[in-house]
Amino acid sequence: MTDIVEHRTLFIGGKWCDPAGPNTIDVVSPVTEQVVGRVPHAAPADADRAVAAAREAFDHGPWPRMTLAERIAVVTRIKDGLLSRHQELAELITLQNGCPITVSLRAQALSAVATFAATLTVAAGLTAEEERPGLTGPLLVRREPVGVVAAVTPWNVPQLTIAGKLAPALLAGCTVILKPSPETPLDAYLLAEVCEAAGLPEGVLSVLPAGRETSAHLVAHPDIDKVAFTGSVAAGKQIMAAAAEHLTRVTLELGGKSAAIILDDADLDAALPNLMLGAFANSGQACVALTRVLAPASRYDEIAAKLTTAIAALKVGDPADPATMIGPMVTEQQRQRNLDYIRVGREEGATVLAGGGVPQHLTSGWYIEPTLFGDVDNSMRIAREEIFGPVICLIRYEDEAAAIRIANDSDYGLAGTVWAGTDEHGTEIARQIRTGTYSVNCQRFDVAGPFGGYKNSGIGREFGPEGFAAYQEIKTIHLPAPARS
Repeated sequence: MTDIVEHRTLFIGGKWCDPAGPNTIDVVSPVTEQVVGRVPHAAPADADRAVAAAREAFDHGPWPRMTLAERIAVVTRIKDGLLSRHQELAELITLQNGCPITVSLRAQALSAVATFAATLTVAAGLTAEEERPGLTGPLLVRREPVGVVAAVTPWNVPQLTIAGKLAPALLAGCTVILKPSPETPLDAYLLAEVCEAAGLPEGVLSVLPAGRETSAHLVAHPDIDKVAFTGSVAAGKQIMAAAAEHLTRVTLELGGKSAAIILDDADLDAALPNLMLGAFANSGQACVALTRVLAPASRYDEIAAKLTTAIAALKVGDPADPATMIGPMVTEQQRQRNLDYIRVGREEGATVLAGGGVPQHLTSGWYIEPTLFGDVDNSMRIAREEIFGPVICLIRYEDEAAAIRIANDSDYGLAGTVWAGTDEHGTEIARQIRTGTYSVNCQRFDVAGPFGGYKNSGIGREFGPEGFAAYQEIKTIHLPAPARS
């Protein structure tokens, strides 16, 4: 793709409309540092139009009143449309945020398709209402759509995070205003085209690329019933505060500082490629990244040497090359953030074992070398704060109890792994780690299971039946007790 991808209209309530204002968003390639796309910048007035359309569609339109089977048919067409255009979708994501193309295909485009498929399976197994016995008479328990949803999504895995919100919201009968990140709005336009072709009724979906002002206006809107957000802890706190004004429901999927525990009896050769994937997928720009590696003192030097060798072999370069593992950071600011943390790590006394700078063979682009710090204490900033890049910390521990304590000694609790001699032992460790997701002797992310975090990693769950339930309200209807004979 060499031409600028340009859109001049907004998708509001299922229609392509002129924006309220003249401002635009330039999409800049993190590889070439040149403009590769341009879209309108949605203004607060556009958000008002989108909310009004969604409110009308929810309160009076057909979508919430359709049968579940009818909504499943439409959402199935959305899933199939995304699948048919998944290569184009992946290329757009790589163009916008520099994600290596192999990751854009598997973890971005096809994972979004898989999320729609998994959510369709969940929906097909649900009933709208069920009768239960109560203490004083029969009860009818109903599941109803929560209402108008504002879905605010990030730039790092845009389509996967959109699918985790849009699929259950639509199937539950909600209407949705999608606010994609200004760094990556182009794939959201492709999604809008797919949804339009699938036959979503008027008002059900709007797509508003915008920055902070419009986002703040949207999530604080009194006609929004639920906000579903993926992003930083700081932004999540602001959204929660704004939502409190109207008691708007929220789901917040926030940051992470996940630990990979390597036990004394672990098969390091089996663990190593999984650790590379867990730490450096999407160039380390992932909330679930394994950014703390906990090594037993007895094997610390061995693990440090093998990690250093493996990291040095990672290909840094053009994300369109299938051999590339590390692409650029999404923005120049994000690269500088990583470089600042590398400086802090050195100042704190950690040792750079691999990387630690900007690759010299690349003349353009916001690249950073995959970096490994050794001699890290868990109290250091580089071990406690989310860097969001290809920077990991190797931390020594003395015994298993210390490993568990260090893994749990974090403001975050999103993901993690353990590598043990047996799966049973690893599962014992997993039960003691306070995180929302965890992997034993593997590195997995499964959209069929609930995903979310403890502590500062968020509130609520996405994916699976639990994620679907977040878009429903529960109503209890008390039925008259049968007459006694």
